[in-house]
Amino acid sequence: MGTVSIRDARKSYGAVEILHGVSLDIADGEFVILVGPSGCGKSTLLRMIAGLEDISGGTISISDRVVNDLAPKQRDIAMVFQSYALYPHKTVAQNMGFSLHLARTPKEEIERRVNDAARILGLESLLDRYPRQLSGGQRQRVAMGRAIVRDPQVFLFDEPLSNLDAKLRVAMRTEIKALHQRLGTTTIYVTHDQIEAMTMADRIVVMHDGIVEQIGSPLELYDEPVNLFVAEFIGSPAMNIVDGRIENGQFSASDGTQIPLGSTRGAAEGQPVKLGVRPEDMFLDDGGIAGSIVTIEPTGSETHVTLTIAGATMSGVFRERIASRPGSDLRVRFNPDRLHLFDAETGMRLTK
Repeated sequence: MGTVSIRDARKSYGAVEILHGVSLDIADGEFVILVGPSGCGKSTLLRMIAGLEDISGGTISISDRVVNDLAPKQRDIAMVFQSYALYPHKTVAQNMGFSLHLARTPKEEIERRVNDAARILGLESLLDRYPRQLSGGQRQRVAMGRAIVRDPQVFLFDEPLSNLDAKLRVAMRTEIKALHQRLGTTTIYVTHDQIEAMTMADRIVVMHDGIVEQIGSPLELYDEPVNLFVAEFIGSPAMNIVDGRIENGQFSASDGTQIPLGSTRGAAEGQPVKLGVRPEDMFLDDGGIAGSIVTIEPTGSETHVTLTIAGATMSGVFRERIASRPGSDLRVRFNPDRLHLFDAETGMRLTK
């Protein structure tokens, strides 16, 4: 059973505290992604789970066994790093089976496991090649194969796609998700790319400055961000944020623009709030609010428009093809049932 339980995990380097008491439970077979900006502590937490970083406080348990003081090789985990870290003088088969060779696994067993992993990853025809003869995607699959042959309780991925080009990253995302569905092994994956997190994870852990901001399924985080940080971090293009206050049951922007709300979510009359609008929740409407176009970016299936509206610069995503030019006006309306309200002082989502 590959469960992972983290209780009040802390990490300090001298007087500098990097992780401020992180707690998290990961179920057997779950695919969990740690996401956040650079320096948020996500890779540090992953390395602590792996045993590559000492824990300064709290406990980490794998399958109900506290592993704080265990060496990495005793934790029954396998890690795939950002760099492929392949031995250039060894073949694909030798790279994949090297950890088993060090563990003095019988030769026949090594060959069986390597062949099984190669079949899963589509590497059967490449087993006799050397890393220099492989593409970036093939090298990453070899690194994954090296982890698979160990048959661990937990897979750890530390930004494994960062070195790949955009097209290959999309393909590898699909391969890693399909691999998880096939093997069912508990997986903890670190990335700063929220698109990777949204498309791959069962649950996402959003981290910021060494704390956990929110844990939930991709759509839970997208539809109900707990605070402004999560709201702006999850989603591409990012959520638009407008300053204003509640007046007569509507949102009144700083420039006086009135925006109808489906609900004030318990905000008091006159209360300063921040309005969150997803770009795809803006619609063209001749009777809507006028905004001045800054830029127009046709992508084919969609048109991305940046416009100044309600005293703020906002991004909109439209299915229509827009013939207007920068500097001209565009009238839009917002879906009142899809708007988000946040407390202006605390940044927390208003939920009543």
